[in-house]
Amino acid sequence: MEGIVIKSTGSWYHVMQGEGKVVRCRLRGRLKIGGSRATNPVAVGDHVKFDMEDKSETGVITKLLERRNYIIRKATNLSRQTHVIAANIDQAVIIATLAFPRTSTGFIDRFLVTCEAYSIPAAIVFNKYDLIKDDPESLNFLKALAGIYENAGYPCLNVSATEKINIEPFNKLLADKTSLLSGHSGVGKSALINVIEPALDLKVQAISKAHSKGKHTTTYAEMFPLSNGGMIIDTPGIKEFGLVDFEIWDLCHYFPEMRVFFNQCRFDNCTHFNEPGCRVKEEVEAGNISLSRYENYLNILLGEDTRR
Repeated sequence: MEGIVIKSTGSWYHVMQGEGKVVRCRLRGRLKIGGSRATNPVAVGDHVKFDMEDKSETGVITKLLERRNYIIRKATNLSRQTHVIAANIDQAVIIATLAFPRTSTGFIDRFLVTCEAYSIPAAIVFNKYDLIKDDPESLNFLKALAGIYENAGYPCLNVSATEKINIEPFNKLLADKTSLLSGHSGVGKSALINVIEPALDLKVQAISKAHSKGKHTTTYAEMFPLSNGGMIIDTPGIKEFGLVDFEIWDLCHYFPEMRVFFNQCRFDNCTHFNEPGCRVKEEVEAGNISLSRYENYLNILLGEDTRR
């Protein structure tokens, strides 16, 4: 039998067959090894083959079918192991907030770099717009921030789950697509899902006022069908986004606004760091490439994520 993994709890996988039946499955022993560094050889969104166990309502996953794509990160910042967040997705949507909690541009850019590397279209949704809509300074900052990413080719949307601002455009963004939703704990992923699909009634929690950080409400990655024809994969909040298997020469290709200047530097192997005759640095100085994006590029270039 074949099905799609809609939930992973670490030891068990919920596999949905075409007719909507869900079977609780475990992995066949040798499938767990497979030579992969991933902590989870099977992820939500994977298409698998499975057999039913004798005299039981549970199954055993026997084969992982070929993935169309997937998105991956380091299991921890210092680990050599990786974690597959989801597979076979049409787009990745990062849910970000300016405060309570604050989403850094470094986190956003690492997420977008990974999407570019695995050819997954990405969008940015800024939630909790209600907290800043009456503050001109915050509104100007958000407008400038969204402009940076829109100029790089990423759709941006300002929403509020609590006041239901721009919920219809958010619903339209997810329609008829399989979408991964990711972001820090507390940015409101589950709350936004509840607004467009109240019947799901996902658990939400208030932000810790002492630390302005979110609490984990989504424990495991899980896929849910939407009435708009789409599927969403809700993921546990991610504190950090460690990059995997990047060569320093390839990194600029994952920044679209830098990619357009490919082969226009004096040196073919230019890293856009300290080489003379660098077209990318010239564009940064001219204001045509965002300084914050360029600084985040250098942080990735010179940091642990690209070191061997």
